[in-house]
Amino acid sequence: MSQESIVPGELGDPVLEPVEVPEPGAVTVVVPTFNESANVRQLLHQITESVPARLPCKVVFVDDSTDDTPEVIREAAQDCPFPVTVIHREEATGGLGGAVVEGIRAATSDWVVVMDGDCQHPPSLVPELVATGERANAGLVVASRYIKGGSRAGLAGSYRVAVSRGATWLTKSLFPRRLHGISDPMSGFFAIRRTTVTADELRPLGYKILLELAVRSRPRTVTEVPFVFQDRFAGESKSTAREGLRFLRHLAGLRTESPLARMVVFGLIGLTGFVPNLAALWAFTEAGLHYLPAEIVANQFGVAWNFLLIDGLLFRERRRHRHWADRTARFALLANADLVLRLPLIALLVGQFGMTALPATALALVITFVLRFVGTEALVYLPRRSRTASREESRDESQDESRDENGPESRTARSTV
Repeated sequence: MSQESIVPGELGDPVLEPVEVPEPGAVTVVVPTFNESANVRQLLHQITESVPARLPCKVVFVDDSTDDTPEVIREAAQDCPFPVTVIHREEATGGLGGAVVEGIRAATSDWVVVMDGDCQHPPSLVPELVATGERANAGLVVASRYIKGGSRAGLAGSYRVAVSRGATWLTKSLFPRRLHGISDPMSGFFAIRRTTVTADELRPLGYKILLELAVRSRPRTVTEVPFVFQDRFAGESKSTAREGLRFLRHLAGLRTESPLARMVVFGLIGLTGFVPNLAALWAFTEAGLHYLPAEIVANQFGVAWNFLLIDGLLFRERRRHRHWADRTARFALLANADLVLRLPLIALLVGQFGMTALPATALALVITFVLRFVGTEALVYLPRRSRTASREESRDESQDESRDENGPESRTARSTV
């Protein structure tokens, strides 16, 4: 990863209409970019024309491009009356959302405004976002397309409109409390007070960083301002089916943060495992295999199905703690232990506690389900504790302290143009 500071040119301050921005009002505009070379010059020109000289401003581009976007930014920045920084990432960790987090880390101002690099978010709204946040003493100010005065006019085609509507409805349905007061959780245009968010706590996946901020570290006071979503200045939208799938995975990960939610999803996935189990059982018995060995083998099909879904959806963020072969073996062992434990438990409930077979079976299923869930979390997906890990954590803490002392710029190499 490389970071470059671009010294502003010697142009005079533009003549602008006064905008009431209570002090302190310094702002860092974070712009994540991916192959936006045709747009960044126009974007910097709009920011220059929109942000008054008395509002201290810095623009940070966090770039994952494979084209000449960084070079175009460097050239265009020579005509800007404010500092422009380019952080080029060799690995696009976390997608666009990860780029925004990197920009927040690099910011030193009171406010951080996040906006896209395709000119669909009007820079003229930057002073109003900051001013609104100061007046309301808010920690987060969302530019919304869905309140009075806002519009999604720039969305190209009925398909994108339908997807946007569906994603908004889905997120607000899944997080009614966290997203209360946010009419446009899919907005990529917002201002956040830097002291209200800890970048290292964020784990974005894809391009909907506002949802990540709202769910994981939402400030107590949130307000909105309307904005009209503009037409893209140049190029094509980066919204793809692949990004949509990443968004859904991210949504599932956020929704299953709590143990209770994870347990519910764990149980639902377990129910779907009956389909491959029963299909395999039918195939084996039809082939002439005795039903007992057929069920033992068929059960492994259900176990494999459950593992793929649980590993890929429910515990995706924890997979790094163990090798896939280790996770697979542990999960299979727990799943089959559940089968072995259930029959003696039913016999115990019937013989010692006088229960009939049906309620005893139901209770045994509940008990073994809870044990399997707890065992899966503790034995398959929790990080291993070892002396080596402890030494590595101590080393990481020392490095973090060093970074804190040296400021956010110590995270990347910097060269001045």
